[in-house]
Amino acid sequence: MTNLESAHATPMDACSTANELYEKCLGLAGNLWWSWNGDVAGIFRDLDPVRWRALNHNPIALLQEFTPQRLAERANEMVLYNKINHAFRQLKSYIANRHTWAANHGGVLGSRPVAYFSAEFGIHESLPIYSGGLGVLSGDHIKSASALGVPLVAVGLFYTQGYFRQHLDDSGMQVEEYVETDIRYLPVRPATNREGEPITVSIETRNGNLMAKVWKMMVGRVPLYLLDSNVEGNSPEDRQLTSRLYGGDERTRIRQELVLGIGGVAALHELGIQPGVYHLNEGHSAFGPLQAIYQRMQETGLPFDETVRQVASETVFTTHTPVPAGHDRFSAELIQEHLGPMADKLGLNHEQLMSLGRIAPNNSNESFCMTVIGLKLSRTANAVSQLHGHVSRRMWSELWPWRVEEEIPIGHITNGVHTDSWMADPMKALCDRYFPTNWHEKHGEPDTWQHIYDADPGELWETHNALKTMLVNFMRHRLASQIERRQGTPTQIERAKRMFDPQTLTIGFARRFATYKRANLIFSDLDRLADIMNNTRRPVQIMFAGKAHPKDEPGKEFIREIAQLQNDPRFADKVVFLENYDVNVCRHMVQGVDIWLNNPRRPLEASGTSGQKVVLNGGLNLSILDGWWNEAFNGVNGFAIGNGSIHASNEIMDRRDAESLYEVLEQQVVPLFYDRDVDNLPRHWVERMMNSISTLAWRFSSHRMVMDYTNLCYVPAAGGLSSNMPKH
Repeated sequence: MTNLESAHATPMDACSTANELYEKCLGLAGNLWWSWNGDVAGIFRDLDPVRWRALNHNPIALLQEFTPQRLAERANEMVLYNKINHAFRQLKSYIANRHTWAANHGGVLGSRPVAYFSAEFGIHESLPIYSGGLGVLSGDHIKSASALGVPLVAVGLFYTQGYFRQHLDDSGMQVEEYVETDIRYLPVRPATNREGEPITVSIETRNGNLMAKVWKMMVGRVPLYLLDSNVEGNSPEDRQLTSRLYGGDERTRIRQELVLGIGGVAALHELGIQPGVYHLNEGHSAFGPLQAIYQRMQETGLPFDETVRQVASETVFTTHTPVPAGHDRFSAELIQEHLGPMADKLGLNHEQLMSLGRIAPNNSNESFCMTVIGLKLSRTANAVSQLHGHVSRRMWSELWPWRVEEEIPIGHITNGVHTDSWMADPMKALCDRYFPTNWHEKHGEPDTWQHIYDADPGELWETHNALKTMLVNFMRHRLASQIERRQGTPTQIERAKRMFDPQTLTIGFARRFATYKRANLIFSDLDRLADIMNNTRRPVQIMFAGKAHPKDEPGKEFIREIAQLQNDPRFADKVVFLENYDVNVCRHMVQGVDIWLNNPRRPLEASGTSGQKVVLNGGLNLSILDGWWNEAFNGVNGFAIGNGSIHASNEIMDRRDAESLYEVLEQQVVPLFYDRDVDNLPRHWVERMMNSISTLAWRFSSHRMVMDYTNLCYVPAAGGLSSNMPKH
């Protein structure tokens, strides 16, 4: 042993056996706390960097490849004993700590927790139960709830195949592939009742019962319960019901939402959990209050109308989209088939049940809308940005025809992102040097981030450049693998390994390829764009990623259009599309780009959070004044496309927004990036980076978001009080 090892390694008697060491590693892997703790993830990476990457950064799968003895040997080789012991003690201390923010602000939630329902949770790439922004937001929400100590349990669905894996064929068209997840490699175990028996819930429908078992995983301090319909006793069709996220037809969707809402509330009852608040994150779980009402009626003997008032006062509903297609609607026949037994138990006839999901209760031609029932069965409702609040109040004003638009009871809490998950380790290290020692605990406070001005501008710039180099290397590896899979030539593969220059201005665009997000807006004038990108003194390169819904053919066409630019010599080495957008691809992109491009049709972007992740890593936003950016941009912390105008014609809006995009690139973004001093430092650009971090990192933190939900929604709802949520 070297002198350095002997000085810092933990003696063998502190971790006396290989089995003990192995169990500690399994304990670390068994709680997703490691996924936002870079030091702990680094332990697993150091055990075998090649396999760690190949296994999609899954520590349980990695540990399966080690025997306890081999793990001990490798830990000794890499001087990991001390790190493993320290991490294990940290996790135990984290879980046991009761001196949290919520201990002073959570009020009655300590005895009656928040039950947070979401159709998807994007926590880490190794747990594929998410598709995009909604899931990542849900994951960030429960991570911050854990850090703040908010008493909260989360409820979702266990998708054995998750969302699809994306490949592009030779023409650039998206191809979907579904892969079964091996549950042995996930940090889940059966949820049990007070007697220690695994829980299965049964949901009545007109054509038989639908059953689901319940899995449990820990996300820091927060338990996440996932319902799985693959149980004996279900039909073959129903056993596959929860296998895919957002797959199948309307009948599949309503049955999934039945399991999530009614099954989820029933599962909490079986677990012995009595929520003080039900938080319905989007309409997918809006059947849940019906089960809560039924359970309360059974307990109290009170009639339906009185019980509705009680449960609604404890229910928080968050709507996430102003796009009509984003609100699930079901026919009267599907509602009767699936909710008929619940209506019987609540003492409602079919029309009374249908009226709960209709804007006009007596309109027999109107379908049943999940957002409508969510709004009707909650007394606290919110949109996810200030502008989205205005849009939502107008969109749903017919539910309250006696009120003026400004008094519609839908407020807003703007989305935020989990700092520890999305800030790169080198940026954290920089903040450690210049920020107060406890800054990690104060992500949501403005004073924390003012210390970015204490950092050396050159150091901030070099940190960002190192992250961009990492992104370029990641892109080259992924692109070469894509070409190799499509049986490209050795020349094409080698060319991919040299693409992009880390010194070149790099734009990133990655999100769901819905048409209103206008992924192809920047290609409106290819000649003009080619002039911008191929300027020999001030070149530009663009990286794309994202998935289109399997049934969204126009969205797929956008992807094909971008991918085919590889065949245009003007863009062949300047435009890249990375396949299979997931948390890992997103992490690399938001940490490494110079500019994050976002150009939806205003006001169809409810919030957006990818650009908030970029802020944490020194990237700048170039965005339409929509969603979060509408309340974030101050003129010196990024760049704006257009002036926030909305046009009656989409064609006119697209044309004017494209013109503005080109002008901002030509006159602001590109010149500022390449304006260097004698040390080759773009001082004015770095100043804008600092402005971005100082003004935005705290405001769009999920810590701030969860504190807002706690203060404005959860505590009032649990205490039977009205919300104080802002509307303007």
